[in-house]
Amino acid sequence: MDRATCSSTGQEGVIASPVVLSRKRTDVRSVPTESVGRVGELRLEYAKRDGRTIITRSHCTSPWHLLPPIYLDDTGAVYTLLVNPSGGLVGGDQLSIGMKVHDGAHVLISAPSANRVYRSEGEVSVQDIELTVGAGAVLEWFPEHTIPFAGSRFRQKLHATLAPGSVMLLWDAVAAGRIARGERWAFDDLENDIRITTASSGVLTERYVLDQKTDLGRVGLAEAWNYIASLYVVGDTVSDEVWSLLERKIAAILDERPGLVLGGVSTPAVPGLAIKLLAKAGPDLTDMLEAIWAAVRQALWNLEPAILRKY
Repeated sequence: MDRATCSSTGQEGVIASPVVLSRKRTDVRSVPTESVGRVGELRLEYAKRDGRTIITRSHCTSPWHLLPPIYLDDTGAVYTLLVNPSGGLVGGDQLSIGMKVHDGAHVLISAPSANRVYRSEGEVSVQDIELTVGAGAVLEWFPEHTIPFAGSRFRQKLHATLAPGSVMLLWDAVAAGRIARGERWAFDDLENDIRITTASSGVLTERYVLDQKTDLGRVGLAEAWNYIASLYVVGDTVSDEVWSLLERKIAAILDERPGLVLGGVSTPAVPGLAIKLLAKAGPDLTDMLEAIWAAVRQALWNLEPAILRKY
């Protein structure tokens, strides 16, 4: 199969265009079903230079692609969109992301569209993400939600390691399926493993397995809702007073959409806050996220809400 790579090193605001390494055609009829899928990797490093965060190293292989970095304001924080032009993951795909945010840098990550996982009668679709946040650095991780199609099989591992003084905002959301097509909780299996390790070796863990072939396929009270989401805000140098004030603010925001969004905020085993959300509709989930995110940015850094571009 065709394979493409893109890479750059130490160039501010520049991502090299993809370079095709091979144009050899493969007769897909001769490819065994179990070998279908792509092994794609994305590697990124960020550093702060002259008051501005830049991409110092990047490497990606198909189907990953990078758009040029964007600066949304004058804070020096860099905004990066992670793009999978193939439209989603099929059975056998093994995608990975490795990201390092060096000391003092500020990075905001998102994606232009939802992460779709297509039906598979065999292999699992896999996405492994390893994030490292340096001393005094900030990583705001806000990808779009995952949509597991009926009959899909998906496994995600997202592990983050934080250095002293760093702050991480980590968002993860999953739809019940293609709601407009009447697909709700119809995927075959879904496994999600989130772990955030702080500089003091404290660990925040969220892990669940939903398997329709066993009693692990039940989602309990969430079955009546169409979206489930988690937002973790973690930082070891934020004062207890700030965390307490922010917790009360978020609790008040969560009460603003009764019947449309159900949520709660609590203090996890590491310095920070854990917010869990259930929503009936995508726009309600987005509105709630934006309100909470704006409150977090204001409380931690006295920053305005991030107005994202998706192109």
